[in-house]
Amino acid sequence: MKVLVAHNFYKQSGGEDLCVASEIAMLRQNGDEVIEYFLHNDAVDNMWKIEAAARTIWNPASFKKLRKLFRETQPDIAHFHNTFPLMSPAAYYAARAEGVGVVQTLHNFRLTCAGALLLRDGSICEDCLGSYAPWSGIWRKCYRGSHTASATVTTMLAAHRAAGTWQDAVDIYIALTEFGRHKFISAGLPHDRIMVKPNFLDQDPGLGSGGKGFGVYVGRLSHEKGIGTLLDAWRHLGGEIPLKIIGDGPMAAQVEAAASQNSSIKWLGQLSADLVYEYIGHAAFLIVPSICFEGFPRVIVEAFAKGTPVIASRMGAMAELIEEDYTGLFFRPGDGSDLASAARRILVGPTKLQQMRRSARMKFENDFTSDRNYEEIKKIYARVLDIQAGRETSSVS
Repeated sequence: MKVLVAHNFYKQSGGEDLCVASEIAMLRQNGDEVIEYFLHNDAVDNMWKIEAAARTIWNPASFKKLRKLFRETQPDIAHFHNTFPLMSPAAYYAARAEGVGVVQTLHNFRLTCAGALLLRDGSICEDCLGSYAPWSGIWRKCYRGSHTASATVTTMLAAHRAAGTWQDAVDIYIALTEFGRHKFISAGLPHDRIMVKPNFLDQDPGLGSGGKGFGVYVGRLSHEKGIGTLLDAWRHLGGEIPLKIIGDGPMAAQVEAAASQNSSIKWLGQLSADLVYEYIGHAAFLIVPSICFEGFPRVIVEAFAKGTPVIASRMGAMAELIEEDYTGLFFRPGDGSDLASAARRILVGPTKLQQMRRSARMKFENDFTSDRNYEEIKKIYARVLDIQAGRETSSVS
């Protein structure tokens, strides 16, 4: 099969970008031909604000370039990950014009929320879920704290809802969890065209030792990721349990300050993938303290692959991915004291911890390997081809 994979990379690379790379590697490992079409958000810096806003809603250059690429390469499937902001939904219409089936993976909640996280002022916000357009996101400045930027995103969402883009221009949406699927159905996407396929790892990093006795956080250092909760938990713990923090972001200064005041906290900054796996494998547990509805934290799969249990906020997709006392523990979202209690609890019984390590690894082997994921994506692509064939038959008749 020939698949064109299209993705608009973010300025700061994250889990979504890694997922795209893993999926491409998986397809190629299984003999599929992959054509890459990538854009980078750095290009926005060179545009006038009015130009950038217009292209977010409809990018004629992207439409023209993609249509030409589809015509020249003739892929069976166009698989989109992120079209925001440079590619724009015009990309779907370019595929449709050339008779190419369209898949869109839903990595976040951008199609129903200007801020993409269903989060406002540190709390879950579903005010715009299912609304015709998230207009309240403009006056609340939900995208980048800007009325203008939020208006651009909201106008894009409203224009394409009115045009029927979300209903008609995409053949199949991929939600990463059942939780996500139900949210998108509530947002108005067609329930019969949302299939679930989780994140995965294209390479097995192998089981870790888990013998170093520390907790580890890996990810963006930002408010929605629960960094405030994490630091508060380690204030409660004092020096009881060592913590390694890997990553960078807008809360780096707070993390650095906490590490300077608490010798049990060590901030390691950005590390190579190999070193990240090494730390996760040595850790007693991984922490995912997010206060927002995550799409599907890839780092949870990375931890399970290393046999490392996960302590996570009991919310959203994480409540679906982790089984309490089996592959990890939960704590109340935003509650540093409860996170501290969970960290103490997971280290109390060495025998129980080893059982959790085995269970985490088994979860990875059963659900998140490349082989398992390839089976799922082939089903999705087959469904798209059936839809495409039906459309062609209807047009002929």
